[in-house]
Amino acid sequence: MSLHAVRQHLAQAGIELQVHKKRVKNINFRLKPYTLMVSAPAFISTAQIEQAIAKRVSWAIDNHAQVLEQHQRKHRPLADSSTADSPILLWGAEQSLTLSRDKKLAYYREQLAATMPSLFDKWQPVVGAYANEIRLKKMHTRWGSCNTRARRIWLSVYLPAYPLECTEYVIVHELCHLHHANHSHEFWQTVATAMPDYRYWHDMLAGKTGQLD
Repeated sequence: MSLHAVRQHLAQAGIELQVHKKRVKNINFRLKPYTLMVSAPAFISTAQIEQAIAKRVSWAIDNHAQVLEQHQRKHRPLADSSTADSPILLWGAEQSLTLSRDKKLAYYREQLAATMPSLFDKWQPVVGAYANEIRLKKMHTRWGSCNTRARRIWLSVYLPAYPLECTEYVIVHELCHLHHANHSHEFWQTVATAMPDYRYWHDMLAGKTGQLD
């Protein structure tokens, strides 16, 4: 199985393959959230690397859910254990109301569900890709995800806390995965063509509670 085929197979499971040649004696594998990192000795041929990675594809896919669960448990916001009311942001602007965590999530879900159809109607023709299904989910480590085979896009219910353009960027990002299942140079070119200022909104979300797949 070629590296390209392996990348495509892993991408369908939401895993990006990263291969680096280093000054190591053996091929080393490290499975992280949404990423399979491979370090290979500089003297090993591409064919040998492909063969070794192909043997690990099933292992990576089978164990990825457990890695995600451990990561989410470790990085779960402290607010999850609190029922106290707190101020709320909507599309980046502070609101006059305060809500508990559960009510805040319900409020964000309602706001995103109401806004989402018009945003997809706006951006799908621009990107030139159309989702079969759009869902909302409480995600701590992702802003969005895309199942390229089912053409199903998930959005994080936390997005309405940030400016509307951030949600638009996440939608563009996930729609572009319907053209490119990985984060290749071609993928980012497609994102930039659809949304030239995407980097500003990307950076605003970077380092917050989620990350993109």
